[in-house]
Amino acid sequence: MLPVMNRRNFASAVVGAVLGVALSAKAQTDRVWRIGYLSAGPRPADGAPPPELREALRELGYVDGQNVTYIGRWAEAKGDRLPALASELVAMKVDLVVTLGGWPARVVKEATSTIPVVFVGAADPEGVVGSLARPIGNATGFTDNATALSAKRLQILKEFVPSASRIAVLWNAQDRAMTLRYQEIERAARVLGVTVQPLGVREPDDFERAFATIERDRPDALIMVTDALTNLNRKQVVDFVATQRVPAMYEFSSVVGEGGLMSYGPSDEDMYRHAAGYVDKILHGTKPSELPVEQPTRYYLVVNLKTARTLGLTIPQSLLLRADEVIE
Repeated sequence: MLPVMNRRNFASAVVGAVLGVALSAKAQTDRVWRIGYLSAGPRPADGAPPPELREALRELGYVDGQNVTYIGRWAEAKGDRLPALASELVAMKVDLVVTLGGWPARVVKEATSTIPVVFVGAADPEGVVGSLARPIGNATGFTDNATALSAKRLQILKEFVPSASRIAVLWNAQDRAMTLRYQEIERAARVLGVTVQPLGVREPDDFERAFATIERDRPDALIMVTDALTNLNRKQVVDFVATQRVPAMYEFSSVVGEGGLMSYGPSDEDMYRHAAGYVDKILHGTKPSELPVEQPTRYYLVVNLKTARTLGLTIPQSLLLRADEVIE
């Protein structure tokens, strides 16, 4: 027969259990998570990961300087620097790495098989995880679905410039994912009956050659495929096409806010907010392989009317009615 616990022993057991839970909770509260961030793009002025990511994590309880420390690395559009930067993050024993794009994610996976990776905006996620529904290994995240969107961007640009017969495409020809986007535009161009003028770049000096080609053989419009290299040089692209009066389509609204004509794509804020949710789940025990790769549920058309007027262009009313944001 089992002994009967008296009231004093029972009370002691309850107090001990409660105290144990409290101490466990305090231990979790006292832990400072180390979140790494890797991008092939330029280092921001504040040397911190994107504010959209940090704000989304803050809303989930991760307060910089209290229970989380961010360690960022940027390759400044020099892809050959990524392996060393990834190794630095691994050596610093971060708890998780967030990457912008699939290329940095692949590099981190090559550097470690144990530290979880959450990528944002990967154009070719299958190359990182194998299966979107059941990611293989230590990485998962969010794709911007940019390859499929490339055809839609061309279609919208053609609606904006119905008479366009030759459309230039500026992309990083050294990046496989960016080349996939270019090839998708080529396929869509054949359907729409337009000719593509390829302007592949591989390093900063190539932009001047691309500009010289535009001056010599002026296209009717241009699409800029965004990666670390083209994003780093986006201002000179925006300024140049303005002087040449060439309508241009971009992938992200931030470029339109800086004077670009139009963009069609997902919201950075939306993607980082979803990524923060994955970060939180993984830090609390969920395996990356248990979280399927997701894609945006909404895409935004943004138009800069001021730029259109400067270029002497009239935006069709049908596009204005469809626009999610019109900058005046």
